[in-house]
Amino acid sequence: MPRALFAHAARDLRLSDVADGSLGPGQVRIAMQRGGICGSDLHYFNHGGFGAVTLREPMILGHEVAGFVAELSEGVELLSLGDLVAVTPSRPCGNCSECLRGLPNQCLNMRFYGSAMPFPHIQGAFRDSLIVEAGQCVVATGLDASQAAMAEPLSVALHAVSRAGPMLGKRVLVTGCGPIGILVILAARRAGAAQIIATDIAAPVLEIARRCGADVTLNTANDPDALSPYLGTKGTLDVLFECSGAQAALGAGIATLRARGTVVQLGLSGDMTLPMMMITARELSLTGSFRFHETFPLAVRMMQDGLIDVAPLLTHSFPLADFAEAFATANDRTRAMKVQLVFGPC
Repeated sequence: MPRALFAHAARDLRLSDVADGSLGPGQVRIAMQRGGICGSDLHYFNHGGFGAVTLREPMILGHEVAGFVAELSEGVELLSLGDLVAVTPSRPCGNCSECLRGLPNQCLNMRFYGSAMPFPHIQGAFRDSLIVEAGQCVVATGLDASQAAMAEPLSVALHAVSRAGPMLGKRVLVTGCGPIGILVILAARRAGAAQIIATDIAAPVLEIARRCGADVTLNTANDPDALSPYLGTKGTLDVLFECSGAQAALGAGIATLRARGTVVQLGLSGDMTLPMMMITARELSLTGSFRFHETFPLAVRMMQDGLIDVAPLLTHSFPLADFAEAFATANDRTRAMKVQLVFGPC
């Protein structure tokens, strides 16, 4: 019987058997191969949720996944048995007011894998076998399963960069060099950023940031004033991608922006206060970036074409049965960047 990894409460993960289910029209069965542990998975593991979102029932974790097509329902034409596919966890309803005005990532009835936002919770994808809609699958020929499972976080980064507007020639600051921050560095460089400065409080992740294209890396734990050269009289940078969710990073980053610069907030940790006088006087634009939708197939294509290389982020992998060690490793930013669970042979 297939297994799935459930979060019951903070620090309470359990591997349990689950029913396999039968295919409906337009569906396929995926033999899961890889699943990346995301920051939201760690929030559920460490705290039982984040902000106002808390676990109220056992929930299967996971939404960064890839696997092989193992079974097709009648009428599915664009997939074949054995195809390696990246599976998007974004499942908008297509009928609500937000979907109808072209914002599927803001769907009022979103069924995003491994999310405790609605109740009952939307069960996730850390399981041996997963039934999905054929339209959720993007064939990932030429990639391996570990790369294909990176399509989801890369989609988040691509969506964030698109929220910032034209990137050509811009001077960019990325605060927080976890996987999303590193992928934003890669995406911003590909979009034409002229200079990228990256900050974090952990030296190992800053080294990966350098390898992935950051021109300047600054350890703000060692030097809290590391950004002072970029303050100028009224800021010197064009775009801030705030990926840490830390109040200190947001405030310090905003201070580096010149007039009519842009703040893109990705990090999710709870409400934060803002320097509204500075935002007003400099006419800064503040925008959020939440999830993604249409950037998912683009993420796969960019990896296939060699335009973005996610290999430097893939630091650890563990069999599903070793989930406890996998989550402990993912929690340790001095050792790990992206930790993936292995569901079968790759």
